[in-house]
Amino acid sequence: MKSPALFLGMSLGLTAVFAATGAQAGKCPPEHVLTEPREVERVGTKWLTREITANVKLAGWRDMGDFMLRQRRLKLAPGGTVPTHSHADRPAIVFLAKGTVTEHNSFCAVPIAHHAGAPSEEFGVGFTHWWENTGSETATFISTDVVPFPADGTPYYGWERGVSPEAQYGQ
Repeated sequence: MKSPALFLGMSLGLTAVFAATGAQAGKCPPEHVLTEPREVERVGTKWLTREITANVKLAGWRDMGDFMLRQRRLKLAPGGTVPTHSHADRPAIVFLAKGTVTEHNSFCAVPIAHHAGAPSEEFGVGFTHWWENTGSETATFISTDVVPFPADGTPYYGWERGVSPEAQYGQ
């Protein structure tokens, strides 16, 4: 069993490293936060794979309606992009499990760097963004969101019901 002192020392050391690097990785720097959304570039899908790992139908729970809680694993190769999409009506929490990516967000005037271990909360009127893998290794995201449950069984990809991002953006 490892000593609690060693664990505490390692934890404090990692905290100091993150503090020394600006502690804003994964967040828009305060001086660049916008109060009104800006237009972001429209990009399509490039070198991205998606896998639904689990889902829970929420219908009947607390008058939720016909929705499901969906979890996906996304893998983004170096130089790849997650297409421009909105979270105006699709709340999500995305955890970057591996890699380095850059987010282009409608509420931030500058690109946002994200590193493995960082969560990202995505929701709100006007919230539009896209991601690019600016690192040298494949990035892995775990994305959990709430989406309409398709009565006819048509897959819901998150950008447009029943239309894959590849078809939507011509990629």
